[in-house]
Parts: sequence; structure tokens; C-alpha cells
Amino acid sequence: MNKPIATMARTNEILEKYDLYAKKNFGQNFIIEPGIVEKIARLSKADEHSAVIEIGPGIGALTEQLAHVAGQVLAFEIDDRLIDVLADTLSACLNVTVVHQDFLEADLNATVSQLKTTWDQVLVCANLPYYITTPILFKIFESKADIPVITVMMQKEVADRFTASVSTKDYNALSVIVQYQYQVQTVMKIPKTIFNPRPAVDSAVVQFTKKQPDRIVGDEALFFAMVKGCFKQRRKTLYNNFREYLQDKEEAMRLLNEAGLEPSLRAETMTLDQFLDLYEVTYETKSLREN
Repeated sequence: MNKPIATMARTNEILEKYDLYAKKNFGQNFIIEPGIVEKIARLSKADEHSAVIEIGPGIGALTEQLAHVAGQVLAFEIDDRLIDVLADTLSACLNVTVVHQDFLEADLNATVSQLKTTWDQVLVCANLPYYITTPILFKIFESKADIPVITVMMQKEVADRFTASVSTKDYNALSVIVQYQYQVQTVMKIPKTIFNPRPAVDSAVVQFTKKQPDRIVGDEALFFAMVKGCFKQRRKTLYNNFREYLQDKEEAMRLLNEAGLEPSLRAETMTLDQFLDLYEVTYETKSLREN
């Protein structure tokens, strides 16, 4: 029986057999510690009634472990070189399908709908390429596909932004937008020493669990745009950023007063509820008055 793909010996054997090297432009770093991928697979919430979507399987280290816990694994791989490699390394995993496609170009809603005809739930679990972590996650967030749990490894400093608390240096528009939709927590910290080649930074595994917001906005795209506007220049006050976003000084001041927000605040000190207050007086209360 073969050793797990994530062992150093097996990884080196596969790389040598196929004359492979990590492609920097695809953000490739191969995990060489089997205990790490086993734990990530266990944390994914997958079971025999679940399908798991993986993005960037590489040579199959995490995929192999996901196949042990999930009913089906659907892995998207963009690198031409790795399709035949994965057919070999995962040949014993009959519940794995590898799709040779850029995940950012995939129809995620259609993919999830199709999987849900067979499986009770569809999850995402992946070791994401660092250079494209945020675009991949926002494709999932904005798709509205029925994916209750997303478990992904990413660069630690990006993880810190997703999980940041109000009034900390990492708290930004990304933190507010994601925390509106998900319970977000770091479930593992990963040292750079378990990768080949070794990256310059440590990693973390972040889990996003879909929640029903306590307060639902009528237009999420508009809410997110407003939040981004309030954070546009971090050194500026809320009033200065908000008036630039609205392009109207007087209206900006009036709305801040109506929302009970001090103009001298800065966005990084505002809670999610305060952003929701501002959105409601800016768009929903105004709409009710006009109707």
C-alpha cells in the first residue's frame, strides 16, 4: 500500500517521476506533512453524504484525504501538467473527479445544483493558491450557491483580515463584508516548514460557516459598496470617506446624524451593526420615505 501523498518521500517520488516543479505563477507549494491534510479533511465537516469541491488539488495530497471522508470530491485543477499526475496519484480514489478548468471560470451555481441532486450537502475544502485566495473566495461568496461550510488554507496575514475584530489593525472592509454572511474562525495555524518548496510566510486554515444574518439588507451589493467606500482611505474620518462615497457633503452629515454616528469616527472602529444602521438610513429608510 502506498504511503500518503503528503509524506516527503512520496511527494519527492511523484515530483521526480513526472519531472515536476512548483509553478510560482500558480502559487504552488506541496504539503509534506500527512497529519496536516488529514486534520483539514476531518475539519471540513464532510461525511459519506457530502460532496466536496476542492480548488487547486496539486498532486492530490488533500484530495486523497478528502476522498476518505466524503462521498464525492470534485477537484478543479488549472495546471495542464497535473491532470495525468492526479489520474495516477488518485487512481485508488474512485470517488474523485478532476476537472481541468480554471475555477474562476466555472459555473459554480450549476455545479452545486448538479451535485445536490445526489448528495445531501456540498462543501468547499482547499489549500488555496496564495496569489488568488480572495478572488476565489469572493466567487464563492457572491455566487449564492448553497455551500454551508468553506474550509480553506491561506496565507496567515489574509486569514487575519477575514477573522479580524473591530478596532484591530487587520479589521477592514473585507472583515465586515464576510462577517455579515459567515461565522469566521481560524481552526488551524500552519507553519511554513510543512511545505515544499517552503513559502516565505506561515499559513492558517480558516472556516467560514454560513449564517442567517440577524439583520438582512435589501441589496447586498449596495451594502458592500458602501462599506468599501467607508474604508476607502483608512486615515480619513468616516465623514470624509462617506461624503466622498455619496458625493454630497450635506447629505453625508445628515445621514450620519440620523444613524447616530459621530462624523469623527473611523471605519475600523465601527461594528457590523453600525454599518447596518448607516446602510438602512442611507438606502432603506430613504426608500420607504420616497414611497
